[in-house]
Amino acid sequence: MAVKTANVTARIQPNIKEQAEAILDRLGIPVSVFIDMTYRQVIMRDGVPFSLDIPDKLATRDSITKAEFDIMMQTGLSQAKRNDSVSVDEAFEQLKAEM
Repeated sequence: MAVKTANVTARIQPNIKEQAEAILDRLGIPVSVFIDMTYRQVIMRDGVPFSLDIPDKLATRDSITKAEFDIMMQTGLSQAKRNDSVSVDEAFEQLKAEM
């Protein structure tokens, strides 16, 4: 008998998980369905189904739309309300680690 389900386990930052799941919930898409859809797209495209390009420039206020700016500000406000922040020193240490 063929296996009908398999488990996928991934460790991600809690705030990333919460934000993504909130959006999927608004769309009415269960996480398991989204993962299945994403895997199917990887198979269909024989690769990652979205661009992995590194932008030439960082986004600045002049280069983004009002809607994009509002989303960024709302995200920051939500993080501040949840006390989801780090010190400046810790932020720079995280940036150095990513380089």
